[in-house]
Amino acid sequence: MENLAKFKKSAQEFLDSNSGYATATKVVFAVLLTAGVLTVATIAPNIFSFFGKRKRFDNYSDKQLRNAYYGLKRRGLIEAVKEDGENITVKLNYKDKTKIQKFSLDLLSIFKPRKWDRRWRVIIFDVPIKYNKARAAMTAKLKELGLYQLQKSVWVYPFPCEDEILFVANFFKIDRFVNILAVDNIIKDDKLRKFFDLN
Repeated sequence: MENLAKFKKSAQEFLDSNSGYATATKVVFAVLLTAGVLTVATIAPNIFSFFGKRKRFDNYSDKQLRNAYYGLKRRGLIEAVKEDGENITVKLNYKDKTKIQKFSLDLLSIFKPRKWDRRWRVIIFDVPIKYNKARAAMTAKLKELGLYQLQKSVWVYPFPCEDEILFVANFFKIDRFVNILAVDNIIKDDKLRKFFDLN
């Protein structure tokens, strides 16, 4: 599937982070996305046991994990196939690519290295009026990802984020209107340094 590697990368980074958006459903989805196919012992009654002993699940009750699993199944995002009397194969259902992409977008985060390379990433876009909804959705996602809005259609981030930004732009089908610059200097960057807590 197109962009599968990027989906898996964003899912793994999501699992490794302490995201405030980490609902049980997103965590379950991310585990399945990174694992690919899981063959597990018969699910009932411990629906969550097939995810393995991941630390991320410590934050959720059995009920939350069970509801997350069944919620994903109801939406057609995952499927469980009984192979024999003891084992079940659980995997993502890639037939509905849009749903997979949407959930992957929800998991997206930007990795922050310990040391800043002292370069600014400047995201600029000029989206035609007929794509207003897509522009608004992308703007909301950039804000959620922690970028700083320098001007109306100009956003700044201090760390590499090209892949993530292009993934977002591609999802909203406005990637042809987006450009990303890596610059060594922004005059009067005091507000930026303060916003990102950089020395």
